[in-house]
Amino acid sequence: MNRRGDASLAPYLMVAPATVLLLALILAPLALVVATAFTDWHLGGGAAAFVGFDTFVTLLDEPDFRTAVWNTARYVVFVVPATSVAGLVAALLIAECRRGQALYRMLFFLPSVATLAAMSVAWQMLLSPSVGALPQILRLVGLTPGNWLQDPDRALSALGLIGIWSEAGFAMLFFLAGLKTVPAELHEAAALDGVGTLLDRLWHVTLPHLAPITAFVLVFSSIHALRVFDTVAIMTRGGPEKSTLVALYFIYQEAFSLFRTNLAAAATVLFIAAVLLLSLLQLYLTRARGGR
Repeated sequence: MNRRGDASLAPYLMVAPATVLLLALILAPLALVVATAFTDWHLGGGAAAFVGFDTFVTLLDEPDFRTAVWNTARYVVFVVPATSVAGLVAALLIAECRRGQALYRMLFFLPSVATLAAMSVAWQMLLSPSVGALPQILRLVGLTPGNWLQDPDRALSALGLIGIWSEAGFAMLFFLAGLKTVPAELHEAAALDGVGTLLDRLWHVTLPHLAPITAFVLVFSSIHALRVFDTVAIMTRGGPEKSTLVALYFIYQEAFSLFRTNLAAAATVLFIAAVLLLSLLQLYLTRARGGR
């Protein structure tokens, strides 16, 4: 009996450490954030009182919150399609290479595994109007560079280009995996049907076959784009004129600069809900792709 009892407890004992860590590091803090969102508690402001949805009403009336949502949406709309296209083009070019595929994959994927905080400092130096390499190159060819990170009309786009540079490697890997699943017979059949040029085969054969992976990459890239924070915190701090104020940096400011903890918690709840919806969509697309 004891041996049977020990055997039946063994699976629970094996998962117990992971369960404790999940509760302590994720679920308990998440529950605390959700509870805080329904109170009027400010950091250092004494006891909290339950206010229901008043915190969310106040948050939605906050101009900076609306600005952060708008900037985040613009960032996602700019970065996600460009990241997907860059990854697809890189995958197609690498797949056509007969030599050096591993080297090209590594070089293109390297920005995706680099620490974005450190890379943000490097990009800040590269874009510096006085000593940056990119402005100096533009001056050599007779162009007048601008101070992109201090221009309200261009700062978010500059951060978006860095986001594309850092995330396109992931998209490339997914598309490379998808290209390996395209049957050679489809290309042969297309050639027999008169679809002879490379672009025609790409449009009529390859891209339709990659449609599920493309949808998956779009959702995956959207989740990553929503989480933009490092480049904003290091390079612009939400400026100039709040043109790069995004959702996560708004939450950071509310919590640690303005100490309006309840507003930060409410914004976090809405942010998690958006990411959760995208994650469920990603899971659905993954299962749908697996079932095909």
